[in-house]
Order: sequence, then C-alpha cells, then structure tokens
Amino acid sequence: MDLRHLRYFVAIAETGHMTRAAERLGIQQPPLSQQIKALERELGVELLRRHPRGVALTDAGRHFLREAENLLEGYAQMRHRMARVASGQEGLLAVGFTSSAAAHAFTPEVLRLYRRDYPSVELDILEDNAAGLTEAIAAGRLHCGLLRVPVSRPQALLFETLLTEPAVAALPCDHPLARGRKGGGRPRPISLAELCQEKIILVRQPGAPGLYANLLALCESQGLRPRIAAEVDRMMTNLNLVAAGAGVSVVPTSISGAHAHAVTYLPLARAERLDAPLTLVSRRDEDSLPALHFAAMARRLAAR
Repeated sequence: MDLRHLRYFVAIAETGHMTRAAERLGIQQPPLSQQIKALERELGVELLRRHPRGVALTDAGRHFLREAENLLEGYAQMRHRMARVASGQEGLLAVGFTSSAAAHAFTPEVLRLYRRDYPSVELDILEDNAAGLTEAIAAGRLHCGLLRVPVSRPQALLFETLLTEPAVAALPCDHPLARGRKGGGRPRPISLAELCQEKIILVRQPGAPGLYANLLALCESQGLRPRIAAEVDRMMTNLNLVAAGAGVSVVPTSISGAHAHAVTYLPLARAERLDAPLTLVSRRDEDSLPALHFAAMARRLAAR
C-alpha cells in the first residue's frame, strides 16, 4: 500500500462511483478497480460494496477512509514543512557568542532581524569563550558564532571580520589616572607606559587570549613589561575586578558603558591603538540554510 492507493480510495469514497473517480484521477476505470481489489486483499477486509449505480463504503471502509484522509493530510503538511525547511524558513540555528561580542550592539540587532525574517527557525544560543566556540563550530555542535579575536584558525572554518572598533583602557573611578582626566573637556588618551605601571587584568584563560595577546605583543614591541594582576576567562569578570579596584585593563569600546558608576574608560594613545574586531566564524562547507541566511544577514548588517 502506498499514497497512491490512499488517493484512489478517497476519490472513490467522495464520488461514490468507480468511473467518476477514475475520471477525476485521470486513469482508466478497470485499472482503478483492480488497484482497490488489491488493496482489499492486502488489508484482508472488504472496503467497498459494488452495486449497479456505484459503490458504497462498508463499515471497515468508513474506518479506512478516516485513516486515509488523516494520512494524506499529514503527508501534505509534511511536504509543506519540508518545502519551508528546503528554503531555510524552518529548521534549527545553533549560534554562539563570546560575552564581549554579545555586548556589542551589533549582536542583539542581527538576532532581532533574524527572528523577524525567520520566525519559524528555532534558535539555540550558547555563550562561551573564543576557544570553546571555535571548537564547537568545528565539531558541528554550533553552526556559527561571533567572537572578537580568533585564538585558533582550523582550516575547515571561515573567519570573517565584520566590524572593528578600538580598545579603551578601563580603570577604577577612584584611580589617580582616572581622576586626573575627569572634567568638562575631552579625556586625554592614556599611554601603554602608564598602564604598564599598574596591575593589569587579562582575559586569557581558558581559551581566550586574542585581544590580550595582542596587548602583550604591543607592549613587548615597546620594551614594556606589564604587571599581570590576574587572568580571567570572561570579559565581565575582568570589569568586575576593575570596578573592585583590583587592577586596570583594556576592553572593546562597545563595553565601555558597563559599571559606569565604578569604572572610568579612557582612550589609548593614537600611536598605541589596539583594535577589537567582531569576527564571524562559520564552517566552509556549511549546508544549513538557516546558518547561511544568518551569515548573509550579518554581512549585510555589518556593511551598513
């Protein structure tokens, strides 16, 4: 028995006549009659009673008609859903973010636009550090992710810089360098040499050395030796420690509103600019349409 037999039987039940059902189906009456007889033999029950004016359903036939209509309706719904899946309108998007990438206004904006345009796609969202996201995407547990500076670049993955912003220094509000720069005018940039005289907090362990590895490399290129106070694994943990007075740090500009009551943010000297990119990570051979649509939307939004 297949869907064809179900359609044949429903057409006969609706017309009450073999010939009219055959005309509706676009086939000859004798083959249709033979198909229904074969169906009855397969089921081991009589579905129709033949009479000179047409056919009538048996009690078993009425039960079978309900089952056949339900199956055909379910099949039609499945085909509709699969068409939406094939066009990327339904399915699953597993996407991840680092905490610093999620703090950028771009991230909630691209998620909002994606939910608006693809409301039937289920979103599975994960927050992790850059190393964890990269590993999850490479292993197929995530489709794509947004992070700052990549910490590794597996060949199977694609890394695209969507946006770039400068990093700024973060100091406790009561720090002498912060107090000396408050006032009505534009704050004077702080130099790396001044930062390196303070205890510096880094976001490096585990698995997120990117921006802070660049900071240390910039310091080394100038012959500076930073005093490392702590290494943490989350950007917000970093700022919590700065707010508590445990040290100073650098963060992307987009995070500079956090802990405004306790942290002062100052630009770095122009010659010592440290960039904080926003990077889209995805698989080179990605075949998930929801993931491809998300990546395309992220590129369009970044280009704006």
